[in-house]
Amino acid sequence: MCGTGRQGEISRLKLILFDIDGTLVHSGGAGKRAMERSFEKVYGIPGGLHDISLMGRTDPSILRQALEKWDLEWKENEVERFREYYFFFLDEELDVVNPKKRLCSGIPPLLKALDERQDLELGLLTGNWRYGAFLKLRSFGVEDFFPLGAYADDSEDRNKLVPVALERFEKQHGAEIDAMDVFVIGDTPFDIRCAKPYGCRTVAVATGIHTREQLAEDKPDYLFNDLSDLNQVLRIFDGNESP
Repeated sequence: MCGTGRQGEISRLKLILFDIDGTLVHSGGAGKRAMERSFEKVYGIPGGLHDISLMGRTDPSILRQALEKWDLEWKENEVERFREYYFFFLDEELDVVNPKKRLCSGIPPLLKALDERQDLELGLLTGNWRYGAFLKLRSFGVEDFFPLGAYADDSEDRNKLVPVALERFEKQHGAEIDAMDVFVIGDTPFDIRCAKPYGCRTVAVATGIHTREQLAEDKPDYLFNDLSDLNQVLRIFDGNESP
């Protein structure tokens, strides 16, 4: 799928795929609260996700963990009801004033700078269901920066999302892109691991629950405390800074 210098390859156009939670935004726990409310609504169990980690996982895999914890079966009609309630409650929770709700450090100027460049295209690589991703980004006013992406709707397995994003990009442009011109940016080891098998460059940022040292264990190509140093971050997309 990724080009390697063949005719028809996109000429040095780079694709930058962002994770959402902990990388672009902190929703102040809105997502987990919405899932807890939805789980109780559909399955009648309050606090059903209280000890389940959400970071780096896809929405359906989180739900599956909760169902297994409570010895419940995965039934498509119930899962669809859960999704519908989740989107409703998520929209509500995102409207709640919360001092912990914010864009991550450096994100507004970075998105503006990247969006202005003709050699870059922005996208999403996220474990969120697509509509949930839209609700989160809209809440922070950054939904228009990402014309394409891969979501939990495409696969419950995060490791299968990179090919989906590349296929959409290549279909849109009618040509292939070299894997070395694809950058996956995220705040968890899962973001690094899902990109490496495909030869994409990995950019880890310690703005979530994982420390810089923990992220370094998975050997990302680039590692930042946060994305607030605009010039330093932009250099990795200029081809002037080696991994």
